[in-house]
Amino acid sequence: MSKLTECDYVLNETDGVFSLCNQNTTIGFVRFNQIGEVEYIIVNPIFRKKGFAKKLLKLVRKKTGKSIILQPPISPLGDRLLKSIEKWN
Repeated sequence: MSKLTECDYVLNETDGVFSLCNQNTTIGFVRFNQIGEVEYIIVNPIFRKKGFAKKLLKLVRKKTGKSIILQPPISPLGDRLLKSIEKWN
């Protein structure tokens, strides 16, 4: 699969939710509250390891102005994601 550019997907924003979609499917989405707590984040398995989770979390951080906090329970994938964002969070 070739690398996706920003022209290949659309960012949708509703109250407390960012979602990334292309013309065929949802790439990923994140649900959060105003104090920066991420209630849910998911990236479609075919789009994992392409930076979409980090992109979504950076959008949350920019929107809320707060450090990212993942609400428990945190999956093993979520734990790896947290470790990978520690340097910029």
